[in-house]
Amino acid sequence: MDSVSSEFAAPHRRRLAVEIRESLRALGNQLALLNHHVGMHAGLKDVDLDCLELISRHGPISPSALARRAGLHPATVTGIIDRLQRDGWVVRERTPEASDRRAVAVRALRDRGAELFHLYSGMNTALDQICTGYDDKELELLAEFLRRTNVAGREATEALAEED
Repeated sequence: MDSVSSEFAAPHRRRLAVEIRESLRALGNQLALLNHHVGMHAGLKDVDLDCLELISRHGPISPSALARRAGLHPATVTGIIDRLQRDGWVVRERTPEASDRRAVAVRALRDRGAELFHLYSGMNTALDQICTGYDDKELELLAEFLRRTNVAGREATEALAEED
C-alpha cells in the first residue's frame, strides 16, 4: 500500500469504527425500548423480562447462577422468580442430583414463550427481510462480528459488576 492510500485508510477506518460503535449503541437503545414495550404488553417489568430471557436461554438454571448472570443480588432474583412463577412464566424444580435437597432449578414454560415470540414477530420478520439482502459469506461475517461483540459486552459488564 502506498503512503497516500495508508494515510487515507487510517482516518477512514477510524470513522468506520466510530460509526459501528455509534450504531451498536443506537441498536442497544432501540432494543431496550422494544423490550420495554414487549414487557409492558406481557405484564412484565424490564428486569423480569431480562431474567426470563436468561432463564429461557440458559435454563434450567439455579437462582444463584441466574443472579450471577444478571448481575443482581440473590434476594432481588428471588423476588423476580417469585413474580415469574406466580404469573406462569417459570417453574421451580427440585434438582435431584444436587447434594443439597433444597436445591432448585428454574425453567421457563414453553407455552408462555409463544406469547413473547408473537410480540417480537414484527422485529423477527424485519430481521429476516434484512438478511435476504446478504449472501451466506456476508451473513457468516455478520454473525461472527455479533458473537464477538456479545462476548466483549459480557466481559465489560462482568468487569463493571466486579467493581460494585
